[in-house]
Amino acid sequence: MTRTENEARRWLLGVDPRVYHWDTLFVKGKEMWRHVGHRPDALRQLRQMRKGDRALCYHGNPEHALYALVEVTRDPYPDPQEKGRYVVDLRAMERLPRQVALSELKQNPALKKMRFLKNTRLSIAPLAESEYAEILRMAGITASPGIPLP
Repeated sequence: MTRTENEARRWLLGVDPRVYHWDTLFVKGKEMWRHVGHRPDALRQLRQMRKGDRALCYHGNPEHALYALVEVTRDPYPDPQEKGRYVVDLRAMERLPRQVALSELKQNPALKKMRFLKNTRLSIAPLAESEYAEILRMAGITASPGIPLP
């Protein structure tokens, strides 16, 4: 997936809600996010995130559902608490009007190539613009003429 210098990307960020619940971000409004884990592929993906990118927030076990929408507010930077790791700052945007269950994502033919669905243990996965738009549609968010999707 390539992008021009100023083109925002879309992501899916997954966490175990028993370890970190996305409501924490909504209470704080903005927060340094360090829940990407230690897998090299996840760290590689995190380093590709840029300020202005948007992400859909996923809760793993026991919910297995997309929960909210956030924005990256700072490019990746070294984690001040753990050497060799990177973090990004996230800003809470909105909870989805309707949570989208993993089972619904798997049943949607428009999402069959979505990387996250091939490995639901990923803590971070890129989304194609079409996948992002389809998931927002499923959650009850649609574009209006002249008003782009969040």
